[in-house]
Amino acid sequence: MSSRAASAHRPQKQRRRQIDLRDPTNRAATDQELLANLLAYSQGHVSAEPLLQRFHSLGHVLSAEPAQLAEFGIEASDVTLLRLVRDIACRLLLGAVQSRPTLGNWQALLDYCQAAMAYEQIEQFRVLFLDRKNHLIADEVQQQGTVDHTPVYPREVVKRALLLNASALILVHNHPSGDPTPSRDDIEMTRKLREALDPLGIALHEHLVVGHRSHASFRSLGLL
Repeated sequence: MSSRAASAHRPQKQRRRQIDLRDPTNRAATDQELLANLLAYSQGHVSAEPLLQRFHSLGHVLSAEPAQLAEFGIEASDVTLLRLVRDIACRLLLGAVQSRPTLGNWQALLDYCQAAMAYEQIEQFRVLFLDRKNHLIADEVQQQGTVDHTPVYPREVVKRALLLNASALILVHNHPSGDPTPSRDDIEMTRKLREALDPLGIALHEHLVVGHRSHASFRSLGLL
């Protein structure tokens, strides 16, 4: 990147509307206002507006790669701050999932999966392992792939389920394109995994595909 282009991404900090974090009405703050207030703690002179123009949403900014953020003058310590915000949010949402049996706590699960996976730039394949009462035993990312494909090995998923003594699974993966429509490969992989689990008495409750602002449910679509 030329010095002129780099300087264009390093505008002087602009005056921002102060947000009182104790005020419940600040839920109405825009993504740009929230990001600007967060960046006020950064070491550099970074503006929220060009970041949102490039990455389109607050979720995409928080999930961006360090090298991408560095193009905007964001230092490594500031990248850590952004990731910490995202990780804390995901941890809070995961706590809500763990508090009750998963099948009776479906919205909490969707909220967690959306926060953890919706804005990733490559596909991730996540498995939620459940006990007999459908409480969460483990939440694990089994594989990471490319922008449009993740290799999944049913044998490895089954081995892990047996090791954890899981009684049921929920599969989740994201589509970086933002469109959660299941692909033919998604459908075929799910079929093979279910065939591997059935003889062992391990239920496959659901396979969710997460997009940017929505999800697809294999069970609701009649694919499971």
